[in-house]
Amino acid sequence: MSLEDIAKKMCAKGKGILAADESTGTMDKRLKSVGVESSEANRLNFRETLFSSDAMKNYIGGVILFDETIRQKTSIGISIPELITKNDSVVGIKVDKGAKKIAGSPEETVTEGLDGLRERLAEYYKLGARFTKWRAVYNIGKNYPSVQSIKSNAHALARYAALVQEANMVPIVEPEVLMDGDHDIDACYKATTDVLNECYNELAIHKVSLKGTVLKPNMVISGSTCKNKASSEEIAKKTLDCLKKNVPSDVPGIAFLSGGQTEQEATKNLDEINKINDTNFLITFSYGRALQQSALKTWAKEMSDKKAIHNVFNHRAKMNGLASKGEWSQSLEA
Repeated sequence: MSLEDIAKKMCAKGKGILAADESTGTMDKRLKSVGVESSEANRLNFRETLFSSDAMKNYIGGVILFDETIRQKTSIGISIPELITKNDSVVGIKVDKGAKKIAGSPEETVTEGLDGLRERLAEYYKLGARFTKWRAVYNIGKNYPSVQSIKSNAHALARYAALVQEANMVPIVEPEVLMDGDHDIDACYKATTDVLNECYNELAIHKVSLKGTVLKPNMVISGSTCKNKASSEEIAKKTLDCLKKNVPSDVPGIAFLSGGQTEQEATKNLDEINKINDTNFLITFSYGRALQQSALKTWAKEMSDKKAIHNVFNHRAKMNGLASKGEWSQSLEA
């Protein structure tokens, strides 16, 4: 398959991407929150349970894995990548090494992980990965995001994307403007505009073929502690307007991160965007917590009750699959 074909398969109509790439530290917090020990066996059990569900065939176009997971064997003897591929979903891998403080602007971060990346990509390809993910993070505040943060992260994202395409994989470009703060939706619109502009400038400089990429952005949304929260309709209008003005039309797929929204908020806002989507972009989801949280709670109660866990996960995946077509409604959540 060409890189463009892989990108389109990941974001196919009615399907989205499951972000199961939580680091061991993040999984520790998630599992502790539901009273489960974060052992390698438990992490594998939860993920294998999700990857064995009907939702994988019907609503999931790609799965982002963490380094530990891509190397694991399932209880039926095949590898995790083989299980995902068997369900006609594309295997992906998180390749960044995390956000570190910027020298000169310690309230902000730049994502690291370029050292040795070419060699790691070759290994991940052999393990079955066909796409990758790199996340850059931006704060909104009185003086943020700074020019330094915007430029440093865009440069790293572009270098990463060029190396990934060289390795014959699709790069997910993830510039996340965080929801944290009391800023209004207009502040988010401006920050997202500045971030996307610089990202696509750098991607052009680094000769990245946009047709073989997927963008994973934040929605244009009010800050988490903003007193005047924007409605779903306003979020949809401003998000789509921002994408149309700042994302080149060669990009085949846009898969939103949930960024701290609840499960239903993330679904509703995605649906509102697709109800007014008049672009050629395939607009879908790349959710972690907003796809898995209810399933995690069900799994924690009784790990062996795969049917109950699958029912919960299948429902959430189906709701987001419908939202990726603009066909979700609140009445379906009952």
